[in-house]
Amino acid sequence: MRLSRRLFLIGGGATAAATILAERTFARPRAAANVLPIDLTARPIDHLSVTEQGQSRFGDLLFRGGLDLRSSESRFGGFSSLWRSANGQRLVSVADNAQWLTARVETADGRLSGLSDAKLAPLLAWSGKPLGETRYYDTESLTIANGVAYVGVERKHAIMRFDWGADGVAAKASPVKLPEDIREHIKDLPNNQGLEAIGVAPPRSPLAGALVAIAERARKHDKPTRGFIVTGSRVGEFSVRRSDDYDISDLAFLPSGEMLLLERQFSLFRGFRVRLRRVAADVLRPDAEIDGAVIFESEASHEIDNMEGLAVHQDAGDTVLSLISDNNFSPLQRTLLLEFSLAAGKSA
Repeated sequence: MRLSRRLFLIGGGATAAATILAERTFARPRAAANVLPIDLTARPIDHLSVTEQGQSRFGDLLFRGGLDLRSSESRFGGFSSLWRSANGQRLVSVADNAQWLTARVETADGRLSGLSDAKLAPLLAWSGKPLGETRYYDTESLTIANGVAYVGVERKHAIMRFDWGADGVAAKASPVKLPEDIREHIKDLPNNQGLEAIGVAPPRSPLAGALVAIAERARKHDKPTRGFIVTGSRVGEFSVRRSDDYDISDLAFLPSGEMLLLERQFSLFRGFRVRLRRVAADVLRPDAEIDGAVIFESEASHEIDNMEGLAVHQDAGDTVLSLISDNNFSPLQRTLLLEFSLAAGKSA
């Protein structure tokens, strides 16, 4: 949902209220029964700011370009997570109806130009039937590392493991066995605000190889958000300080071991906002309350929507950040893919 001052000027508060209602009531389509090739159209986004088109730097980020993605296939949308291969050429996302999106990223003159070979496919349960037909239907987060895909599931507060390197979208889910003390704490997360972000710490992190997950928010909105180190030698719970009513929507690790937090905020009068925080590698440990410097925060003039997915890859020495939006399967929202790089002097 993209509410803005322009929307209010055109249609007034009643239109905005109808938009909110639409977001809440549009039903998620059932995931494709099998692998489904789809056609996509991509409108280039050459400027992040529609009012300051000469501006390319935003906080610590440089805008590289973006795409407004559309398809006649009604199942396309709802993307709440993102992964890109080490060279950035392959893209994988999980929609919140237990559905994969895979595609090849096309570029022209160093900027995003489209997605090719795009396919939708159902996530498969251990039995081989679609995961969306089980109680683990609400898939919200994704990371792929060392040939393994991990998917976080809201409502049931579970993590599923897929042998991605061997089987790709044909891989079957196996539940990650959570340590008992973590399992008890995860069960206490809000029903629809569970494991919204997930990642595997890189080799240079003190938590190298550990699976890390963070909830969207706490039950009490003014309290820190809960996070979990799920595997490795430092298993435990930590918390993430909140501010300005932002919620966690994804995380990604930089090669340095630092963690990036993607956060979003929505209000009736300001629409969606998004920001990124950068968390030092050595502060992420059990029982810690972590915080991080804001390296980017959107403004009303920016081409954004409900940004929920974050990925990091390297391109010719640049650290590239990619963001994807969840359109809630609503025609009133957009599926955007945006690309930034860390500004010079901001080492990864």
